[in-house]
Amino acid sequence: MSVPALPKHARVVVIGGGVIGCSVAYHLAHMGWKDVVLLERDRLTSGTTWHAAGLIVTFGSTSSTSTEMRQYTRNLYARLEAETGQSTGFKPVGFIEAAADPDRLEEYRRVSAFNRYCGIDVHEISPAEIGELFPLARTDDLVAGFYVEEDGRADPVGVTMALARGARTQGAKIIEGVAVTGVLSRRGTVTGVSTTHGDIEAEYVVNCAGMWARQLGEHVGVNVPLQAAEHYYLITDQCPGIDRSFPVLEDPASYGYFREEVGGLMIGLFETVCAPWKVDGVPEDFSFSEIPPDWERMAPYVEKAMRRVPISLELGVKKFFCGPESFTPDLQPIVGEAPELRNFFVAAGLNSIGILTAGGLGRVLAHWIISGRPDVDVTGFDIDRLHPYQCNPEYRRTRTVESLGMVYQCHYPTRSMQSARGARQSPFCDRLAARGAYFRDVSGWEGADWYAPAGTLADAGQLSWGRQHWFPWWEAEHRAAREGVILMDMSFMAKFLVQGRDAGRVLNYISANEVNGPAGVITYTQWLNEGGTLEADLTVTKLDDERYWVVASDTAHRHVETWLRRHIPDDAYAFVTDVTSGFAQLNVQGPRSRDLLRAVTSADMSNEAFSFRAAREIDIGFARALCIRITYLGELGYELYIPAEQATHVYDRLVEAGEPIGLRHAGLKALASLRMEKGYRDYGHDIDNTDSVLEAGLGFAVDLDKPGGFIGRAAVLAKKAEGPLRRRLVQILVKDPEPMLYHAEVLRRNGRMVGYIRAASYGHTLGGAVGLAMIDGDEAIDQAWLDAGRWEVDIAGRMYPAIASLRPLYDPAMKRIKI
Repeated sequence: MSVPALPKHARVVVIGGGVIGCSVAYHLAHMGWKDVVLLERDRLTSGTTWHAAGLIVTFGSTSSTSTEMRQYTRNLYARLEAETGQSTGFKPVGFIEAAADPDRLEEYRRVSAFNRYCGIDVHEISPAEIGELFPLARTDDLVAGFYVEEDGRADPVGVTMALARGARTQGAKIIEGVAVTGVLSRRGTVTGVSTTHGDIEAEYVVNCAGMWARQLGEHVGVNVPLQAAEHYYLITDQCPGIDRSFPVLEDPASYGYFREEVGGLMIGLFETVCAPWKVDGVPEDFSFSEIPPDWERMAPYVEKAMRRVPISLELGVKKFFCGPESFTPDLQPIVGEAPELRNFFVAAGLNSIGILTAGGLGRVLAHWIISGRPDVDVTGFDIDRLHPYQCNPEYRRTRTVESLGMVYQCHYPTRSMQSARGARQSPFCDRLAARGAYFRDVSGWEGADWYAPAGTLADAGQLSWGRQHWFPWWEAEHRAAREGVILMDMSFMAKFLVQGRDAGRVLNYISANEVNGPAGVITYTQWLNEGGTLEADLTVTKLDDERYWVVASDTAHRHVETWLRRHIPDDAYAFVTDVTSGFAQLNVQGPRSRDLLRAVTSADMSNEAFSFRAAREIDIGFARALCIRITYLGELGYELYIPAEQATHVYDRLVEAGEPIGLRHAGLKALASLRMEKGYRDYGHDIDNTDSVLEAGLGFAVDLDKPGGFIGRAAVLAKKAEGPLRRRLVQILVKDPEPMLYHAEVLRRNGRMVGYIRAASYGHTLGGAVGLAMIDGDEAIDQAWLDAGRWEVDIAGRMYPAIASLRPLYDPAMKRIKI
């Protein structure tokens, strides 16, 4: 293969010539950045793109970002041929998702309601109608189907070639036969790449290396924890009665999807127990290659899938294909700027949905690179959500089996990943287990979700969309927090010590609120970008003039740390230390929390001496702990930060002193229900990077008048000057006490869809499911406007009356917190 001379410099170098890399190059060039070089080690599509099945499906996600990317992708593929002259093979033959049991029916009804809100024309159809559209399928054992007429299939190679041609037309260079051997950097910023044909200087580098992305990241210390696994499809001999016009049929309960393929039937498979491939590293020369199929392992899945289309059992097998696909620990893509290296972006780990999201993902990443921040919610797939230990070979080998297996399982809202567990544990883990804790995965930590009564097995039991067997135990924990006192392990929270003579000045400029006031005070604040939208939601405690304690949620850990480190000026004397592992955290909350602490410390815990937001070190037995009077539950409460070596000592003292006053252990289900009743926000769940701090209802935590200003101040002022808001986060309470809210339930005002539930729980005190929803109004949104409307929530296709409020529905005056 002859290789043209490489340019010495490019504004952006994209590594990898699969569908993702070509889409990124295409969109960068179309957005005006012409100086783009895409490098492919072999030929375009030679990694995994060439053998993709080419499904183009918009149905199925309850993420607004993922759904938007799918829609954009479908529309792009439909018009690319007219633009480039290269066929994408897109055929809108339709798509059917089959529901084979009541739980899947519940899931798909919830999904379809949200998808319709997003503009997807999805229809629930009967088994008989499925049979009319796909006559070869057996349908007598199905419950329903969900049909999108505009979805279909495309040719993955044709799509990639069309994107490459479109990129070239706009001025980008696509160079094949050049392998990247290293990434160049200086002082934490990327400066270019080394290749088999020389170096190229670059301002930005984008890792679109697919299943090689992890290995490429390792060259520069960037964590990309994806793992290749065997992925299968079968193609039969000529199939009587099949037609190219048949829709794509997917039946997760049978482990398969079905479509026409050159006169035969393609049966694609997602098995429940997969086989990770080449955990030690994918060979560099693996191009247009296959993996020998494991017939013995796959036979039960193949037989189950074939029974959905019975004629396939009578046909010969033309091809049983096995090729690698890469999967991530949480089945979400790995996208964004690496926290370890400035201007080094990643777009990889697509979990077998690369073709159907490539167009949208390329657009999102190109916009992110050019503008400096994304224009969609990226909190769910930002690369900085992941941690280095997840790249360990044993972790990848273990977790990948489950993550691929999750693709076709029913996605119960309370299910927690079960594999690769025990990697991160607080000092209290064994003690909590002895108390009946049921643990779930919390960013790799073992987090107590709820507690079973003594003598009862702490087991998840039968998963469902309704109330499960532990519902009354959760309710008891919730009520104990409202009426008595609870103890909660929150050691997974991200904790940072910021020190130095300039620490206060630096933090005050990063923070929208005033955090550099008197010592011994905690402040709730947001961190904003220059556009005035959210980057973090956290607390800053001033310990003294040169020491500050920053606490953020577990999911925001690396994002907060990266944002903080990158916004310390070079000439500032301020240093950040991640102390998360060094300090355990116990939250003591409830009306009797003061009584409990009085029993274990000599410190004066009276309201006068230890007021709301106070922070100081106290004694507990032989230990010292940072005690902060603050709450995330809506009651009188305290957070204790304890050196890890003294943590169990403090725990034991609290438990002993708490027995006479009815101390109860509480888990994360109670945390969710308690905070949701109070309307407290959680970044990455009900607020995200697209929200202005005013729309999120957090203007009270912004100090527009503080000296020196803060990042994003001008944008906040501009937003305020626009006048009354027409987009706001509101609290929603379902009047009927029976249904459950989880996420993505569509909200209607006077019959019109105006938003959806971003996060929810069950309000045991309020008497119904409660959540937070971002809504869009056709006029200014205030409480009068909310009260004047008829509110309903769509839960799996059924409408339930609801209440909408801007003020917290529980204790809006904060009287219980400040007693």
